[in-house]
Amino acid sequence: MEIVFVSAEVAPFSKVGGLADVASALPKALRMLGHRVLVCSPLYRGIRPEEHSLARRLSRLEVRVGQRTFAVEVHEGKLASGVEVAFFGVPGLLDRAVYGEPGGEPYPDNHVRFAVLCRAALELCRGRERPVDVFHAHEWTTALVPLYLRNEYSGDRRVGGAHTVFTIHNLAYQGIYPKEAMLELGIPWELWTPDGVEFYEKLNLLKAGIVSSERLTTVSPTYARQILTTEHGHGLDGLLRLRRDALAGILNGIDYSVWNPATDPALPARYDAEDPGGKLRCKAELQRVLALPVRPEAPVMGVVSRLVHQKGFDLFGEIATRVLRQDVQLVVLGEGDPALRAMFEDLRKRFPERVAVRSGYDDRLAHLIMAGSDLYLMPSRFEPSGLTQMYAMRYGAVPIVRRTGGLADTVVDCDASGTSGTGFAFETFEPAALYGAIGRAVALFHDRAAFIQVMRRAMRLDHSWDRSARMYDQIYRELAAADDDR
Repeated sequence: MEIVFVSAEVAPFSKVGGLADVASALPKALRMLGHRVLVCSPLYRGIRPEEHSLARRLSRLEVRVGQRTFAVEVHEGKLASGVEVAFFGVPGLLDRAVYGEPGGEPYPDNHVRFAVLCRAALELCRGRERPVDVFHAHEWTTALVPLYLRNEYSGDRRVGGAHTVFTIHNLAYQGIYPKEAMLELGIPWELWTPDGVEFYEKLNLLKAGIVSSERLTTVSPTYARQILTTEHGHGLDGLLRLRRDALAGILNGIDYSVWNPATDPALPARYDAEDPGGKLRCKAELQRVLALPVRPEAPVMGVVSRLVHQKGFDLFGEIATRVLRQDVQLVVLGEGDPALRAMFEDLRKRFPERVAVRSGYDDRLAHLIMAGSDLYLMPSRFEPSGLTQMYAMRYGAVPIVRRTGGLADTVVDCDASGTSGTGFAFETFEPAALYGAIGRAVALFHDRAAFIQVMRRAMRLDHSWDRSARMYDQIYRELAAADDDR
């Protein structure tokens, strides 16, 4: 089948969160199943075409969004996996950071930026040799792909017969704009209804994707159930319950060609579940790089994350002093909410021999943190899927998580002796519950034989994309089979 992914992020070119990894790894897995996949994404300012062997088309695409027409440059190439990629460039519009300047607010014209992405993907595919079988859009940023396709391209011989799949990675991010954005984006006014794109007198782009797509997916089975509830539905639970039969929860996977301590070039020593000895060298290197005392007997607790409300680090802040008065080291790599960054910086100043903090995202350091940490902290309020807990387990960093969403689907709570389980989970979002989980983890760390047993059990888990890709493949085939039945 000819499948086109449209995504605001794709690793290794652009990355803010797990979406980038999914947009790279899932197409790779689908290609292994025999599909042809094209990934479309913006050409942000940090992407240098010459470094990635991207070839610029001589002619530009004329892309109309609302009353404006944009001349869009197209740069084409391939991922390391052989998957085709197309990047769209518009000076002054797309050649910025992904969503907003680091540490700042999102760009106010993001709705226009990502509408250009959606329209450019459709226009590009109109000129390709083979008709598209499936457009697979991700998040609110590409939700206009199914809407534009259904309303304006139904008669086109290259794209008009394509089916649509829309994946919700995080329902909290919806792309809500004033009513006037309808004109800016060229959305027909007949869709301005409670059953369409209207949401409390505003335009909701995520809702546009939900109502316009044939099939909906989200990124874990538990999260698929949670978003049907008032607590986790963010105002869209009623609509999602109406579309329950079209919704599937498919757990994200990880790419073991990228996240594998046995082959990882970022590490000073390689190791695996059968021979984990190299992990001690990685821990010492992490402590050295971050200027912490090199002490193998002190458990290192790692964090690689966006520092946002969802991730629950304010909960850790309430107990951090009590935790760090114990013999525990904390390493943090992340960017986001200034208040959370300030919280971690304050801890670093108060506990300079126990806390290290790095801002932004550093891919090499992220790998070293996974390899050098004994424990991995993820106390999320909600977590649609989560990828870093799966990376952590593969690298032998035993996760401490709240039992929600994809964390509930991937981490099994340990018993006191460590004879079962792959991590430490707590239920209620309360300081005492998190403190108890950290306490259990630190206690088991000092029982080395039991802790290594848990670590090896976690490292042996299979979270590869193969099973998940086959579930997406099944959805695509069901859509195609419906054509045959007509």
